[in-house]
Amino acid sequence: MPLTAAHTQTALSLVPDEAGTGRPVLVLHGGGGPATVAGLARHLSRTTHTLTPVHPGWEGTPRPDTLTTIGGLAHVYLSLLRDRDLRDVLVVGSSLGGWTAAEMALQDNDGLVTGLVLIDAVGIHVPEEPVVDFFALDARGVAEHSWYDPDRYYLDPADTPAGELARRRANMETMRVLAGEPAMHDPALRDRLGRVDLPALVLWGEADRVVTPAYGAAYADAFGDGRFAVVPEAGHLPQIERPAATFALIDAFLDETADRPDAPAARG
Repeated sequence: MPLTAAHTQTALSLVPDEAGTGRPVLVLHGGGGPATVAGLARHLSRTTHTLTPVHPGWEGTPRPDTLTTIGGLAHVYLSLLRDRDLRDVLVVGSSLGGWTAAEMALQDNDGLVTGLVLIDAVGIHVPEEPVVDFFALDARGVAEHSWYDPDRYYLDPADTPAGELARRRANMETMRVLAGEPAMHDPALRDRLGRVDLPALVLWGEADRVVTPAYGAAYADAFGDGRFAVVPEAGHLPQIERPAATFALIDAFLDETADRPDAPAARG
């Protein structure tokens, strides 16, 4: 099956969680799975039409053999937006989901996406601030790199049910396929992002050691219309550690970009 047809068929099989009315917002999770953005999606659904899919290959869902890159995953989600006849879409992506959102903006030839929110995203290459080799970290290392308060969120594998460990391993294997090991970036992406002229809010936890705030600032600078904001006392998942501060920044960005005269009418 040709690449485009395979990815389009995958999009048709997706059944995202969906709630709320208003401007469409697509919420894309990172390597930790949909639970990492569940609270964010609930918050956004109060004022927007929020769609929260599970990436193919996560949580036991099927992943076509041809889906092996973040660019391919971006194609899947653009096909989903076209299938739903959605316009004026804000794409919110955490970590790997942020990388996917950036790729969607680059591939979007139909003007479906009109704004981006990237939360501690991976995907670009910043030589002086490399992405940590996440796949080499043990459970304690993941906690130390990911959280402002690692002791609060550290989960000892010895105390974790076997089924949960198996789920995490399977998710990690999918991430290895799509994101590459250990790079977690596309060497060409940073230079390409200058072509994206959509408003892009890049949020970062001040204590993130997977990808540092300096890496985040470089990400924001790469966009044609990027702006950077730091969430204090938060790590790689500020939407979990500091939800109120994170949500306030996103809400303000939504208000700022609502009803822009150049935005197409939302549908679906």
